[in-house]
Amino acid sequence: MMRHLLSTADLSRDDALLILDTAEQLAQVSGRSIKKLPTLRGRTVVNLFFEDSTRTRISFEAAAKRLSADVINFSAKGSSVSKGESLKDTALTLQAMGADAVVIRHGASGAPHRLANWVDGSVVNAGDGTHEHPTQALLDAFTMRRRLGDLDGRRVTIVGDVLHSRVARSNVHLLHTLGAEVTLVAPPTLLPVAMGDWPCEVSYDFDAVLSKSDVVMMLRVQHERMNASYFPSAREYSRRYGLDPERLGRMPEEAIVMHPGPMNRGMEIAAEVADCARSTIVEQVTNGVTVRMAVLYLLLSGSEPAIGGNQ
Repeated sequence: MMRHLLSTADLSRDDALLILDTAEQLAQVSGRSIKKLPTLRGRTVVNLFFEDSTRTRISFEAAAKRLSADVINFSAKGSSVSKGESLKDTALTLQAMGADAVVIRHGASGAPHRLANWVDGSVVNAGDGTHEHPTQALLDAFTMRRRLGDLDGRRVTIVGDVLHSRVARSNVHLLHTLGAEVTLVAPPTLLPVAMGDWPCEVSYDFDAVLSKSDVVMMLRVQHERMNASYFPSAREYSRRYGLDPERLGRMPEEAIVMHPGPMNRGMEIAAEVADCARSTIVEQVTNGVTVRMAVLYLLLSGSEPAIGGNQ
């Protein structure tokens, strides 16, 4: 296992399977009355969040605490960062405090890579700009594997705001590594210009790929990152690229629906689809803690079994 988790493109198939298999072991802990292992006792994990994300931060915090690590939550708002301290100075402060791992979310693409050069501990990318969000892709793959089995040859359709989505990029690389076939569906205005090296197909017609999809992953329309009009109206977007009950009915019987959250209900996904039995949205949140436990365990604890006989 590598020292950092910065991008899913850095993971070999063996690396990815090791994380998913370790998460499967650690999922046993979630079913216990005491959901705690002593594996990372004495280690310090710092959550360094320059962007708000309650869901991801709490997920990492829960994962670290279930492994008995000490957790420091460092919010950029109201800290020395808001007074003008640079990322490097913040990194040196964390280094001086003896952080064993730093989980970073930052609005600038590439910030976790810079941080990895300045600290001795492990760095986990919890989302950088519109670049990557590797643990989200890993929890998505873990969820697919639990519902569908092996991902080799599975057809995954990712729909919506690909341009602003770090989740889409991470999923494309990871799912390709795991043998799945990925198709991106979006209006031309919501696709990145340079996609030549992305290992996936592209379609502008959602209805054309529905019947061939084992997984349909809807992406949130990220209004907060949009400084221009990318589509005529919310109603028009929903009509062409929203997943409603009628489209759900045209998917294969075993196909599942995913969404990384938070959702715009009624826009990219209808409420009744989000809450149906084929939706894995709640499972994804649960699995997020398990997968992040696996990542922290593998980065910080070496190669011992995830769950030993005395734990």
